[in-house]
Amino acid sequence: MQVKDLTVEELKLLIQETVTETIQSLLNDPDESKKLKPEVKQQLLDSLQRTQAGERGISAEEVAKKLGLNW
Repeated sequence: MQVKDLTVEELKLLIQETVTETIQSLLNDPDESKKLKPEVKQQLLDSLQRTQAGERGISAEEVAKKLGLNW
């Protein structure tokens, strides 16, 4: 079947399905089934604890400077 043979409602449905599929493909996380290495997980937990204790990390400005970016 060709697009020219579709009714207006069929075309709308086709477009809607295409948009839905596109949005879903953009929202899928390709890393969803992957696991963190134990040392990375521990680093994240340590960072979270430091943040919750009120410790500040590196400012965005400092990171940008280290990377040679203008902030």
